Formats: sequence, structure tokens, C-alpha cells
Amino acid sequence: MRCPYNHKKGTKVVDSRLVQNGRAIRRRRECLSCGTRFTTYEEYEVAHIIVRKRGDEREEYTQEKVRAGVAKALEKRPQERNLDEIVQAIEQDIFAVAIRDGIVSSKRIGQIVLDHLAKIDEVAYLRFVSVYRSFGSAQSFRKELGRLEKRKE
Repeated sequence: MRCPYNHKKGTKVVDSRLVQNGRAIRRRRECLSCGTRFTTYEEYEVAHIIVRKRGDEREEYTQEKVRAGVAKALEKRPQERNLDEIVQAIEQDIFAVAIRDGIVSSKRIGQIVLDHLAKIDEVAYLRFVSVYRSFGSAQSFRKELGRLEKRKE
């Protein structure tokens, strides 16, 4: 690592901490030449995951799509403030599924999101599932509510 002040090689790590819920490492470093301290951040690089959609189309996984769907479901709900933690937990499950071949179906991603939402907020679950499964009637809501109730037993 080069010092950002004198551009000479050689630094030592003074302190390291996990940040962003363990997704990055913050390091305090000291230049061995001039003694100046500075901070660096190291983030995990996520392997590229391909999402296989219903029509067998494929696209690269983006966290933004999952985040947007979950954020919409949690809008004005008590768990909304935990959005980052929820999305991180969902992503861990998605990555666990895709670890072998780097491909995960959009259907499986939707199910993972539903599993997480069912555990934390019933209203958010119903909001998400109504869009995910394209509900067209109140009967669809009643059926899904029945499934949710059975799941809790």
C-alpha cells in the first residue's frame, strides 16, 4: 500500500474494524516513512450472479431490484428502518443458492424474499406477494392470508 501523502510504499495497519454490517473493513494505517495516518476501506467483491427469468431470459443480479421491492413492501411499516439489514439477510440466502453455478431463478429470489417478509411483517408480506403473484381479486388475498396463518402455526 502506498501512502497517499508521499506516495512511498510501506504502511502498517494500526486498527481494523468491520463496517457496513460486516460487508467492509475499515483500516487505520500509518505510513512507515512519514508517520502520517490515513484510513482505507476494503469491500467484498460479490461474484457475478445471473438471474434466470420466467421466459428463460437471463440478466445480471442487482441488489437495487431486491431493495426496491422490499422497500415498497415495508413502506410506512415499523421494520422499514431495518431495510439494510433485511436486504443483506435476503442477499445472503440468494448467494447461498447461487454459489454452485452462479445462476438463480427469479422465482427462487421471490420465494426467498417472501420467506423473510413472512417472518418479520405480515402486512409487508401481503404487499409483496400481491404484486409478485399478480393478485387480481380479494379472494386471492384471502387465500394467501390463510396460507400465512397456517405457516405461523
